[in-house]
Parts: sequence; structure tokens; C-alpha cells
Amino acid sequence: MEAVSYRVESLPVVNLRIGSSLTSFISEKRFNRGITVSEFKCKLELIVGSPASCMDLELFSPDDKFLGLLDQDDALLGSYPVDDRCRIHVTDKSGVKVGEYDDVSKVIKYEMSNEAYEKRPESARLFLKRSKLGLYNEEQRAKDESEMQERQQEEKILADDILVGSRCEVLVAGQPTKRGTVMFVGQTEFKPGYWVGLKYDEPLGKHDGSVNGKKYFECQHKYGAFVKPQSVTVGDYPEEDYGLNDEI
Repeated sequence: MEAVSYRVESLPVVNLRIGSSLTSFISEKRFNRGITVSEFKCKLELIVGSPASCMDLELFSPDDKFLGLLDQDDALLGSYPVDDRCRIHVTDKSGVKVGEYDDVSKVIKYEMSNEAYEKRPESARLFLKRSKLGLYNEEQRAKDESEMQERQQEEKILADDILVGSRCEVLVAGQPTKRGTVMFVGQTEFKPGYWVGLKYDEPLGKHDGSVNGKKYFECQHKYGAFVKPQSVTVGDYPEEDYGLNDEI
């Protein structure tokens, strides 16, 4: 019987998980097996922040069993049993404190005054001004302001016909029709425009008449809501029992 021979080939790149004594997070990166351990350490500098000359490298299997040290700088990375999902733990010997690289409060931040920024020959703000985009598109801003005023005027006309204490039916897009009592009509602090505060007949609302700590009207929790005037139809609507408070 003729003997059968096999040849095992490793992929030229390997996915490794990189951890460090300086940080708590794990990074996953791809490396070429053909680089030396010394070259590998230089690449790790950008990941863990430790100088290559101050690194000890420990190799762990994908299930975190210790496989040994990567202690020969001139050896190829692929000469060690590194497989996909193996973990490399970098121990820093430079004397840096644990978590020091995570503390951004010590990073010197560059701040520029508004006056200095205005004088820059090229900036995002200057580009927007030249292109008349965003806040610097006066024509569009005037149009948006005009449309907002028209909407608010339309809302005011509708709101003026809704009296506090009126029974009403509410239809908001995507929601079932609800019935309740008008408790508030007017402008609010939480959003611009005109709003109608409602006390629903059943706990189908969101609050007790308070929004962002300001009390607009009184009602039980989850019975209160605010909707736009165009969603409210005033009429002689009797209370409906949705059966939400029935006990079983």
C-alpha cells in the first residue's frame, strides 16, 4: 500500500487579540506571520501605547490557555503557535501607571478663540459662508422662518377654537383614536408652537400634566398628554370605557 503524505500550510496572516497591562480593553488586529517579534512590538506600540523596548509578550490560546513567551526579538511571529483568535498580553515595564493612557483629563487641549478662528484663511465656517450653506444661507433661513410663522399662525387659529374643559376626540397619525378632556391650550416651554393638553379617559397618555418639571395641568399619572391642535376634534363625546382598569 502506497504511503500518503500530507502538507500543512498556514495562512500568511493571523487575527490576534491584543491586551495590555496599561488598559482594560482588548483590540483585535491582523498581522503577517512573516514579521519578526521586534517588528511586531513596533506595531503594538500604536495599539497599547507602550514602548517596544519595554514590552514583555505572553501568548495565550483562543480559550486563554498560556502558551509561552514571545521572547526572541529576531524570531518570526509565525515560528510561535499563533493561530486566529489567540491573545497577546503586553506587560509594560516602563513604569507607566495602569489606566494612565485612558485618562484624557491630562491631555493638553488646544483652544482657539472665536476671533482667531474668524481670521483663518481656510476653515469650515468660511466654506459655509462662501457657499451660503446652513446658517449662512439667508434666503433659506428667511424661508424657514416664514414657514414656521405661518404654521404657528395656523395652529393659533385652531387653538383659539378649543376651550379648556371641552370634550374631544384625538387622532394622531399611527395611533388609535382616543377620547378625553381639554385641560390646557397655549404655548409651552418644552417645544415651540401651540399645544393642547389633554386628560384621557383611560391611562393612554405619558404623564400627569407635567413636562420637564413644569406643571401645566392636573391629572392622574399616564392620563396626560400634549398634542397639536390639528389632532383635536371638539364635540359631545361621552366617556368610553376601554376596559383597561377591569380586574380579573
